[in-house]
Amino acid sequence: MIAYTPEAVHDFAPQSLDDVPPILADHSVTWLDIQGLGDEKLLRHVAELFKLHPLALEDAVNVPQRPKSEVYENHYLYITRMTMLREGASELDTEQVSIFIGRNYVLTLQEHCGDVFDPVRQRINAGIGAIRTSGPDYLAYALIDTIIDGYYPVLEQIGENLEALEEKALASASKSTLREIYATKRQLLNLRRAVWPQREAVSALIRDESPLITAPVRIFLRDCYDHTVQLIDVSETFRELCGNLLDLYMSSVGMRTNDVMKVLTIISSVFIPLTFLAGIYGMNFEHIPELHVRWAYPALLGVMAVIAVGMLYVFRSIGWLGEREREREPDGSG
Repeated sequence: MIAYTPEAVHDFAPQSLDDVPPILADHSVTWLDIQGLGDEKLLRHVAELFKLHPLALEDAVNVPQRPKSEVYENHYLYITRMTMLREGASELDTEQVSIFIGRNYVLTLQEHCGDVFDPVRQRINAGIGAIRTSGPDYLAYALIDTIIDGYYPVLEQIGENLEALEEKALASASKSTLREIYATKRQLLNLRRAVWPQREAVSALIRDESPLITAPVRIFLRDCYDHTVQLIDVSETFRELCGNLLDLYMSSVGMRTNDVMKVLTIISSVFIPLTFLAGIYGMNFEHIPELHVRWAYPALLGVMAVIAVGMLYVFRSIGWLGEREREREPDGSG
């Protein structure tokens, strides 16, 4: 819980909700942050304390909800999804965050412990910017802006992974590369589900007529809307790149298969005439002309070697074996 005025800040963890009403009665802006939705009794007490609408509380505790904005008589509800990068995690870590905006308070309900709000807490404690001299709607804007900005490191990491996967797909089309491509595609799909509805939710904050959101804060919320649109564009671009990586992977697999089949075909083609000659002189006829000639055996081996080398030379000259040497183009110099 953080309660602040332009002159002072009171940052503490209340032992019980009985400590909250005296602070709410003060003229300060109060931010109560609840991490975890497992204590039903506590949440009901919070709803009674802040006079939350039953439908608003139901949306906040029943996860996952689609990001949205709802206007009620005594408060404003904004539901969003927060994403974070965790070390060693293959899946995208997203959770629901519900932000209640009142006349002198902001209440946040998080699905799990841990968030991206530390920069906001530091700004409040240090008195940086206009956050200490503004109302709860500006605090809610700062929280929403921090959540949206938290998507940029995630997208940056995904972009680096896509570049690495592109090199892997070109170098070695293995099954592990295919699994990584599908894992990245699943991350982008989850990211799309979290980002796309936020555009409409932020737009509703700007558009809805509510005394809890002042006109100056609506101007700041336009910046959040622009950032959301930018995130959508980047995520869609990465989804297209991921689809292109799948095509590149399949093309790489096809090229490797063609190379293998080409080598096998060349080997078979070389051994066909050799097998033909071996089959002729392997027949059990008595009167074969070269059967009793002393040089017949080495002559036959020489003929086979000449045929094999000649066929390999022909295959190489027409570009079927190895790389065909490119003819040099005149550079035009005298």
